[in-house]
Amino acid sequence: MTRIAHEINAVVTVAARDITYAVKTPQMLAMNLLMPIIMMGMLGGSLSQNMAGGLGFDYGQYMMIGMMVNLLFMGTTMGVTSLIQDRTQDFTQEMMISPVSRYSIVIGKILGASFQALLQLVGTIIVALIMRINFSFSQILSFLALSPFICLSAGAVGMAIVGFVKSDKVANILVSIVVMPQMFLSGAIIPINHSKGVLYVLSRMMPMTYSLDLARSVFYAGTKEYSKVVLFNPFVNAAVLTGLTLMFLVIGTVAFAKSEVNR
Repeated sequence: MTRIAHEINAVVTVAARDITYAVKTPQMLAMNLLMPIIMMGMLGGSLSQNMAGGLGFDYGQYMMIGMMVNLLFMGTTMGVTSLIQDRTQDFTQEMMISPVSRYSIVIGKILGASFQALLQLVGTIIVALIMRINFSFSQILSFLALSPFICLSAGAVGMAIVGFVKSDKVANILVSIVVMPQMFLSGAIIPINHSKGVLYVLSRMMPMTYSLDLARSVFYAGTKEYSKVVLFNPFVNAAVLTGLTLMFLVIGTVAFAKSEVNR
C-alpha cells in the first residue's frame, strides 16, 4: 500500500508542476482560449457556411466534436513533448533517479498536459455557444467522461515522439507533422465516409480517427444522425485505441528512460 501511495504521489507531483505553470502563465491561458476561436470560429465557421449543405446532419455539431478532439489531441501531445525541454534543464534527470516508476512520471506528465488541453475544450464550448450550435448538457458530459481516454492516447503518441527525439524544436515540428494531417484525414472537419485508396488507408492508420469516432458514437448515441456520422462499432474503436495507446506508451517510455540513462 505504501508503494502505491508513493507512485500516486509521484503522479500528482509531476502533474501539479505543469498545471501550476499553466495557471501562472497568462500568455498560455490566453492562447488556450484563443486557439478554439481560430480553429473553430474561423476555419470551422467558414467550412460550415460553404460546404455544409446536403450532408444530412448538423455540420456544426459534427465540426464541434472534431475540433474538441483535435484540440485535446494537439494540446496533450505538445504538452508531453515538453519533457524534452525538461531534459535540457536536467529536471528529468532528477526525476529519473528518484525511486518511482517511469510510468508514474509519464502518466503525471500526461495529466499535466491534459489540463492545458481541457482549457482549450472550455474555449471550444464557449465558441460553440456563440455560434449557436445545438447540443445538450448530457452530450457534453458524455464527451467529458471520455476525454481522459482521448488525452491518454494523445499523450502516448507524444511519448513515442519524445522517446526518440532529443531536440524540442524537432519535437515541435514532428508534433505538427503528426497532428495536422490527422485533423484533415481523421474526419475532424471533413467527412471521410467515402475516402478511397491512399486516403482511406492513411485515415485508418491514424489514432485520432478512432478517438474521434468513439467520441462521436458517445455524443450521437440514440440520435437519428448516429449512422451517418459514426464509422465503426464503439467497441472496435475502444479496442484499437487501447492497443495503440499501450503500444506507443510502452515504446516511448522505455526509449525515453533509456536515453536518460545513457546521457
